[in-house]
Order: sequence, then C-alpha cells, then structure tokens
Amino acid sequence: MTSTASGLPQPAFDLGRLFAELKDRRLPPVEKWEPPFCGDIDMRIARDGSWFYLGTPIGRREMVRLFSTVLRRDADGRYYLVTPVEKCGITVDDAPFVAVELLVEGQGPEQRLSFRTNVDDVVSAGPDHPLRVEVDPVTGAPAPYVHVRGRLEARVNRPVFYELVGLAEPDPGHPDGIGVWSGGTFFPLGSTVA
Repeated sequence: MTSTASGLPQPAFDLGRLFAELKDRRLPPVEKWEPPFCGDIDMRIARDGSWFYLGTPIGRREMVRLFSTVLRRDADGRYYLVTPVEKCGITVDDAPFVAVELLVEGQGPEQRLSFRTNVDDVVSAGPDHPLRVEVDPVTGAPAPYVHVRGRLEARVNRPVFYELVGLAEPDPGHPDGIGVWSGGTFFPLGSTVA
C-alpha cells in the first residue's frame, strides 16, 4: 500500500511491469489470473468513457488503453484491474467502454455490424457479442450495449445508436418492434409504439 496526498492508503500497482507485459498489445489472459485482492484504488470510468485517477482525468490515450486491457468484471459485479500478482477494485459509472463507430457490411440476415470502442477494441455483433437495449434509468431513453469480452460491455453512443435505428427493420417476433441483423442474429432495438 502507498499513501496519496490525501493520506488515504492506495494499493501499489506496478505500471512498469504492466507496460512490459503488454508491450506487444495482445490482450492478457486476465480471466485466468487469480491474484490476491489488494484493495480499491481511486480510479473511475465515467459514463462517457473518460478515465479518472484521484479525481483527475487520465489524458494519455496510451495509458487508458493499457488499463483497459487488464480490466475485468467478476461474478460479484465489481470491476477490477488485474495483473498476475495483484487485483485492485475500481469504479465504473455505467459500462467501461463506449462504442464510438459502426461499420456495416452486407444486408438482412447476412449483415455484419462491427463496433469500434473508445479504446480501439473492435467487435462484431453476433452470438458471441450480443447487442442489447435497456431503458436508461436516468433519462428514460434507450440505452444500447454491445458485449466486448468477458463480462465487459460497451455502451453504444447516441450517434451510433441513431445509425442502428436507421438500419432497423420490423422485428419478426414482435409486430410493434424493430431491430437489426448482425452475424445471423436478430437484435431487437425496441418498440415503435411510445
């Protein structure tokens, strides 16, 4: 443990070792690592995908990308930064990532929708990466998410969601619903009835 300017203890997190382990940019096998829990650190991912440490934005994109590769959400619903030797809890306001770009290939059931996140992960919606829509508890608006990896999701930002709605077609299972195809799977987006 180390102390911060506020005098509160903070678990040590060895950035040098982390950079060395991740220099080839492959995603580390965080799901397989079971290090001891070292406590919570004052790190937060805001709803818009911004990362903060001790209340200060982390401005270096490379640092955010690095942290994102060792992020894991466990069965307890909490988020952790994990290395082979330590596990530290962090706060996530909504989803840890934001889908900021959409690539559309094909049409109908053969269509493939690929999403790029704010940390440059790319996933194609389908059986392994489902797309889901909830009602946002704050605004009452649709809140779409796409699965990225493990138990991690990306919230689809508003412009990308509008693109999805522009691609929508009638939901074959619900007469008032609409949705999109991707990877041979139909994903409902919601109802056309308000």
